[in-house]
Amino acid sequence: MKKLFTTLSNIWKIDDLRVRILNTLLFLLIYRIGSFIVLPGVDANVLENQKASEGLMGLLNMFAGGSFSRASIFALGVMPYISASIVVQLLGIAVPYFQKMQKEGESGRQKINQITRYLTVAITLLQAVAYVRSQIPADAKMMGEPLFSISSMVILTAGTLFVMWLGEKITDKGIGNGISLIIMVGIISGLPGGLLSEFASRMAGNGGLIPFIVEMAVWFFVIIFTILIVQGVRKIPVQYAKKIVGSKQYGGVRQYIPLKVNAAGVMPIIFAQAIMFIPSTVGSFFPSAQGSFLTAMSNYTSWQYSLVFSILIIAFTFFYTAITVNPTQMSDDMKKNGGFIPGVKPGKTTGDYIDAVISKITLPGSVFLAIIAILPSLASTLGINSQFAHFFGGTSLLILVGVVLDTLQQIESHLLMRHYDGLMKTGRIKGRSTPVAAGIDGPAL
Repeated sequence: MKKLFTTLSNIWKIDDLRVRILNTLLFLLIYRIGSFIVLPGVDANVLENQKASEGLMGLLNMFAGGSFSRASIFALGVMPYISASIVVQLLGIAVPYFQKMQKEGESGRQKINQITRYLTVAITLLQAVAYVRSQIPADAKMMGEPLFSISSMVILTAGTLFVMWLGEKITDKGIGNGISLIIMVGIISGLPGGLLSEFASRMAGNGGLIPFIVEMAVWFFVIIFTILIVQGVRKIPVQYAKKIVGSKQYGGVRQYIPLKVNAAGVMPIIFAQAIMFIPSTVGSFFPSAQGSFLTAMSNYTSWQYSLVFSILIIAFTFFYTAITVNPTQMSDDMKKNGGFIPGVKPGKTTGDYIDAVISKITLPGSVFLAIIAILPSLASTLGINSQFAHFFGGTSLLILVGVVLDTLQQIESHLLMRHYDGLMKTGRIKGRSTPVAAGIDGPAL
């Protein structure tokens, strides 16, 4: 406890870090206030009786912190920006023009960011049209249809752009990644209600206090397991040749390439979920085609759904890792910097060696990721309240763990840079005491 108060005191002593944390809290507060402001012309009393949809709409509502179901001005959140970023990232792999921009340094990055913003506006407009037509019931609209639709589309688009601006401001003037923090705050806003709902359900006769305590213990170990997956790395030693310039010696030290066990992050789950929404969509458009297979694939608690979902996650993990981690480029960068892996020839042999290591660690990483992804459906099957079951795994838990660890790492970097102790005396937050070979950093996902 004394160590905790000392650390908090050290954080408050650093002017720059204190201002950044206060800025972050202020920007997040603005976002949360805006998420409760309902679109003009919408009857909020009617929306209170509407339950949040399951499936894709329920996922979007969770990421938006409930704004989606409240018809807030921030109802679409940052998801259009995330979609645009993914599209541009994939274009950077397949289209030579985008590949060229990625290699142009800062100017290329600015061009890519500008294209991403324009694409975000286009995606937001399309999603705003769909949202106004399908998610807001007719009896909740207090304005004429043409005026209401046009004004809502403009406000929703402006809301998404404002949230995107808030995220950029948090990144520049706050602490942590702004967009990720906004998503995390949206997700975590539903945690207190889920916990209270589960506690009330258990105390109302659904098992009592003991099962609730067991659930909390299991949830704790699930979080620990998720942290291990997010933090897990395979370190490849890299030796640098000695260089003597004048009276000084450079190089000659051993560093490491930290290859992440889960290099793909949450992207495989997002891609797999997008595929798994297809059966329910087909069933809603063609009720006559709704057979036993489509019914099972539309039920996220069925074993068929979990099996197919797991296979897709494993496949997408290998796919996304292959397109984001480039062993050949790592080998070339290492060679340019005078580095080599002990016992491995530089050049193609080094690239093949790194590729083999990545393949070996990706398989268990993908399996563990699939296990985390299906834990919410398993929790629902065991009788846990669906509102709380979402936090037993899946995209929400991975995002929460990843963002919290990244933010703590940045705070710790500020402390260590000013010669204070880190956040913990024992144990490591990712990035501490982990030398990285110059120019061979992996993708931060």
